Amino acid sequence: MESKKYFFLSAIIMLLVLLTATSLFVGVYEFEMPYSTLLKNTFFHKDRIPETDFYILYELRLPRIIMAILVGSALAVSGTSLQGMFKNPLATPDLIGITSGASLFAAISIVLGAHLKNLLPEVFHFSLISIMAFLGSVITMISVYKIATVKGKTNVVVMLLTGVAITALGFAFTGFMIYLSEDDELRDLTFWNLGSLAAANWTKNGILVCVIAVSYFFILKKGKALNAMMLGENDAAHLGIPVERTKQQIIWFSSLLVGTSVAFCGTIGFIGLIVPYILRQLFKSNYQIILPFSAVTGSVLLLGADTLSRTIAAPSELPIGILTAIMGAPVFIAILIKNKKTL
Repeated sequence: MESKKYFFLSAIIMLLVLLTATSLFVGVYEFEMPYSTLLKNTFFHKDRIPETDFYILYELRLPRIIMAILVGSALAVSGTSLQGMFKNPLATPDLIGITSGASLFAAISIVLGAHLKNLLPEVFHFSLISIMAFLGSVITMISVYKIATVKGKTNVVVMLLTGVAITALGFAFTGFMIYLSEDDELRDLTFWNLGSLAAANWTKNGILVCVIAVSYFFILKKGKALNAMMLGENDAAHLGIPVERTKQQIIWFSSLLVGTSVAFCGTIGFIGLIVPYILRQLFKSNYQIILPFSAVTGSVLLLGADTLSRTIAAPSELPIGILTAIMGAPVFIAILIKNKKTL
């Protein structure tokens, strides 16, 4: 197992580096410099890079690549930790309605933001969409958990049906926001619903780094606790695991990761479903391994999907949410077929 673990980690890191380099130099724009010279100057002589090349490289592509790495990692870790907490492979942010709740609150802040800002201190105006998306994800997460859990045991059917209901409700209210919106707001709402990394910049990446650093400080240490909780919450408590505190931290920080990702990139589904599924095929349900590994694997998956989305139909850009849905739907069906007797 140890050799398998290190081999996979080395391979996935090498793949991430290769994808990053490929994504940096692949696109509609043709650089004036040869790639080898441009790459050399990137590290040693930035002042020799032509102005347009420099702008494309450092202000458009590199921030987008970094955002893909960060958001893919955040969505994968949140999905993996929620699956461990609910003890079910279908408990992902998009399937149980968390992404929909975050998107709805983001839509409300887009359309009604001018009115909401009058009620809030000025310090919150810049990050209003992020705050609202976080609130939406937290409220949805707590609602799903309360409705689907009785005496510490989660009813998977109730959980999924609750997610369906919340998603339908979010879709209805988002439709109402679209009805109320003006042209600029309508474009923003379309962006949230389809998902895109086109609005990436260094400021947003800085916020994402801070959010992810704080969240991972708590979540990535929960592998042992999640393994124990797989045996049952009572057994985990007897082993000295602080079950309630662990669940609360997973709820809050998963919601924070999903809410921030939705605020910056819109709805990108199925990352939290695909990544844990792949890792479980390799390492079973050992969350001490698959939880930290999901952070890297999610980055590879979303960066690969984003590179494909902006090159497959160039010069147009295919919304990344469409690609992840195409990849995730077969995995969802495979999980349902494999677990149909236990659901």
